Amino acid sequence: MCQGQRQTAELLRRANLSGQRCIWFHAASLGEFEQGRPLIEKIKAQDPQCKILLTFFSPSGYEVRKNYPLADVVCYLPFDTRRRVREFLDLAQPSVAIFIKYEFWANYLFELKRRGTPTYIISAIFRPEQPFFRWYGAPFRALLHCYTHLYIQDDASRQLLEKAGIQGNVTVTGDTRYDRVWEIRRAAKEIPEIESLLQAADGERVRTLVAGSSWPQDEEILIPYFNARPELKLIIAPHEIHEEHLRSIEAMLKRPALRLSAARGKDLRDYSCLIIDCFGLLSSVYRYGEIAYIGGGFGVGIHNTLEAAVYDIPVIFGPEYRKFREACDLVECGGGFAVHSQSEFTAKMDELLSMPDHLRAAGKASGALVRQNIGATEKILEGLPL
Repeated sequence: MCQGQRQTAELLRRANLSGQRCIWFHAASLGEFEQGRPLIEKIKAQDPQCKILLTFFSPSGYEVRKNYPLADVVCYLPFDTRRRVREFLDLAQPSVAIFIKYEFWANYLFELKRRGTPTYIISAIFRPEQPFFRWYGAPFRALLHCYTHLYIQDDASRQLLEKAGIQGNVTVTGDTRYDRVWEIRRAAKEIPEIESLLQAADGERVRTLVAGSSWPQDEEILIPYFNARPELKLIIAPHEIHEEHLRSIEAMLKRPALRLSAARGKDLRDYSCLIIDCFGLLSSVYRYGEIAYIGGGFGVGIHNTLEAAVYDIPVIFGPEYRKFREACDLVECGGGFAVHSQSEFTAKMDELLSMPDHLRAAGKASGALVRQNIGATEKILEGLPL
């Protein structure tokens, strides 16, 4: 990240955005980028001549999307010091700044306001425990006054903002991730190795669990279950794919398993597990599952549940999910299930696999939730003065 930040100024000088209409999107990481991507694509379709500047804070976002074709410049956002902020904005000269979901950089926001640059936040969501809404929150609330308009996910966020004195420039539009996962479903790739893995001699569909963005705490719960059920196949896409983590997964598996990188051109019918050891495929992999398990819920928080739910399958995750509105909605509608232990995971899996009607109903509820929430991108686009 530090090495990448050192290159930002030179990338902007070479791009020479001065005097051109430039829309700057900032995403903390890959998940936020996917949230903003539908809006980037709509804007570029409407105005192909406008320049798109895309910045990331995290390497996990930048490294995956540094060659994103619709952006004219992709770079790291320099640290939020006054000198770096002024240099960045002098070189970028954005016509509009759009922050995605959770980005509150004080010096950037104050300097954008001082320069009169229209500044927006999209798909934002707020919670009572955030500093803005605490007794000591006045300095933090000042940041919220820097946005020209706030496009937020839900009415609970609107009420919090209203109590904090932020009103009149707030619109509830929903979450653009629903639009993004719907687009992903429509463009989902076929993966020949998985097609081979799931072939059954009698033509029946093989029962399959897809575990996405798993961490070691998740693998300790789901792999023993898989080992004990010979009728079940597993596709696992760990969050981290460094060699040490991949070997730890392989050591836990007691049934025939293969990494995707070693599976090209092979007949996988005799294997029970495929390990996805590359980035970029997970959103297409979920289409092959009957049930999805989303990792991260036994750590700081779950990963993207909607990428799985869009395929009309039930979604299971760990207990740290309440900060994520879409996960709460999945639980409420009966399409998502939170588990707190290995025994709860075992019970929920056995219940879903032994009760086909329940499995189908839960999957239908997941898919319906996604369909009901499509359209946030269009609502935001209607309000932006682009």
